[in-house]
Amino acid sequence: MLRKLIETDGNDNAALIARLALGIAILPHGLQKLLGMLGGYGFGPTVEFFTGIGVPAFIAVLIILGESFGALFLILGLISRVSAAGIALIMLGAVFMVHLPNGFFMNWYGAQKGEGFEYHLLALGLALIVVLRGGGRWSLDGRIGGSAV
Repeated sequence: MLRKLIETDGNDNAALIARLALGIAILPHGLQKLLGMLGGYGFGPTVEFFTGIGVPAFIAVLIILGESFGALFLILGLISRVSAAGIALIMLGAVFMVHLPNGFFMNWYGAQKGEGFEYHLLALGLALIVVLRGGGRWSLDGRIGGSAV
């Protein structure tokens, strides 16, 4: 079963592009939450923030780990489907718990109360490609689990 989970087409460039784009876009968010890098608050304050908006602490920890290690694993192509599924769930949670009331668009000009969900929709689309197709070309999944061509 594990082999089937990581098996991928080693020639799949679309999966490679989706995997790298998603991992590179999400990793800075994870580093903010986990280590306080790039203007983030770090692990403890981030858990406090999430619990303050009603997210259980255990789920807050999973979000932080999913955005940091899940994104790193996507870049490496390691357990790509699992990592992408985790990020997809995080994006869905973010949309329905925070961003949906703010509308579709991001808050480019500071004219609305918060950020919309367009970014999350793009991340969700990339994640679903990886969930369905695996890590693709140049993934550790392909090296470990073999290529299904």
